[in-house]
Amino acid sequence: MQYLIDTHTFIWFLKGSENLSKCSREIIENEENEIFISIVSLWEISIKVALGKLQMTAPYETILADIYRADMAIVSLDFAHTVMQSSLPFYHKDPFDRLIASQALSEKMDLLSNDAIFDNYFVGSEIGRIW
Repeated sequence: MQYLIDTHTFIWFLKGSENLSKCSREIIENEENEIFISIVSLWEISIKVALGKLQMTAPYETILADIYRADMAIVSLDFAHTVMQSSLPFYHKDPFDRLIASQALSEKMDLLSNDAIFDNYFVGSEIGRIW
């Protein structure tokens, strides 16, 4: 299975936080699954680190090594994702989260997130949000 992880899911996974659900941790750690993180999440993290709103245990520049060590891949942002985003209802106002939802829908990946508002975007879809 292919899963896209939300920004906070990725951060909680890296930090070993108990905020990450047991189900999400098992999915991420299962070698049979393909785990992806959006370039949008990395953009969001870099902004929050630069503003001092997020503290990382290592410099931001090392995050790529963390991604590869966790056997994750990065989903780039492309035009099809922006087209999908432009057609989504405004359940979520956060542009980062709207793009992440758009990527999950476009790429037909389940989304690992604790943000229940994402569920609205997956109604009638074969994929969904898992927490």
